[in-house]
Amino acid sequence: MDGSILESIGVEIIGVMSPVSICMLLVVLLVYSISSFSSPSVEPIRTAANLVYLEAPSDSTSQKIEGSLLNALVFVILIAVVTFLLVILYYYNFTNFLKNYMRFSAFFVLGVMGGSIFLSIIRQFSIPIDAITCFILLFNFTVVGVLSVFAEGIPIPIVLRQVYMVLLGIIVAAWFTNLPEWTTWTLLVALALYDLVAVLAPGGPLKILVELASSRDDDLPALVYEARPTVSRNPMRSSLGLLVGGVSSDSVEVEMARRNAADSRDGDSVEMMDEETSPLVPNRLDGVRSSSSTSSEFSVTTDRFQQTEIVEDEEERTPLSAMLGMEMEPQSRSGDVREETTRGIKLGLGDFVFYSVLVGRAAMYDLMTVYACYLAIISGLGCTLILLSVFRHALPALPISIALGIMFYFLTRVLMEPFVVGTSTNLMMF
Repeated sequence: MDGSILESIGVEIIGVMSPVSICMLLVVLLVYSISSFSSPSVEPIRTAANLVYLEAPSDSTSQKIEGSLLNALVFVILIAVVTFLLVILYYYNFTNFLKNYMRFSAFFVLGVMGGSIFLSIIRQFSIPIDAITCFILLFNFTVVGVLSVFAEGIPIPIVLRQVYMVLLGIIVAAWFTNLPEWTTWTLLVALALYDLVAVLAPGGPLKILVELASSRDDDLPALVYEARPTVSRNPMRSSLGLLVGGVSSDSVEVEMARRNAADSRDGDSVEMMDEETSPLVPNRLDGVRSSSSTSSEFSVTTDRFQQTEIVEDEEERTPLSAMLGMEMEPQSRSGDVREETTRGIKLGLGDFVFYSVLVGRAAMYDLMTVYACYLAIISGLGCTLILLSVFRHALPALPISIALGIMFYFLTRVLMEPFVVGTSTNLMMF
């Protein structure tokens, strides 16, 4: 291994935190650049997040609190209903319907919501472009995005897919920043609590969905950002790796997926593995071939083979996967080269959205609160990864980051900003 273990672990973690940081940065720039997303005087649009109460600046504080609580309650109920519906469809193998629904959702987000933001940018900066060219560019952008995220059997660069996943998060987060202030904060708290219950509680919809996907050795039917590519040329041996933030209806969880029980080897798999030679432990199956004469010799050699395989798996783990107790498929050096399926850290799209919503709301007040909320969110994400390595089972990704972000926002707004501004104006600090 080139470099130290800490450097390799840092590369894997940065592979997740970098797109989150980019997403939050671009949302902040959109909030500052586009007047329709930053001006508080704009009439808020009615969405699923504010069906019951449409906040007005003239309303009293008690009315805003009561209305925002009702909005958050209704929104969480809608998400729970949709998530249970998703679980039912996935349980009865309506996977094609779910895939087509996600394709339509991505097309709508990129084409309609993204197109609205694109038109706002054109108006804000007076970009000279005609309607036909604008339509062609927007259509190509949308189609390429849907194909990049959901294409099957088409060699799509992993970087292009990652870019479009980040763009989806930016677009949705930019629209969520249109929500009134009280509704935004109440909604973030309610979603964090819902995520906690949905992932950890027995019978929670996300817990059921994760267990179904793990039992089928399948990916979650959701939009998930993949920090590093997954390459597989051996369909006989597949497993789920580390999954961070599986998403269902804008809810997020961190999941340590287990290796499928079907990896237990029968006679056919022994014959297949007889052709494999490990690059780290050469000729590990010679004893197995020579021990086929008697059952006792075979059992002894098989035990040795299993011990050797465990040692090899330990050596072949990536640093972060080893730290989190994950296993990876061993490489083979047979005549036909088989590339292993490598599952790294994955982050659900809901993480991108609600992290960016929090930072975007902070950007409407002051840059100092933006810095504080950004550091709090990144710290919460790091704490979530640490807890994942300790508990080694599904954990929600929103609660820690959202709690730290909201706490740092109000502490910065109430305590730090008056102190810094006061000391600066009195020439006590420059």
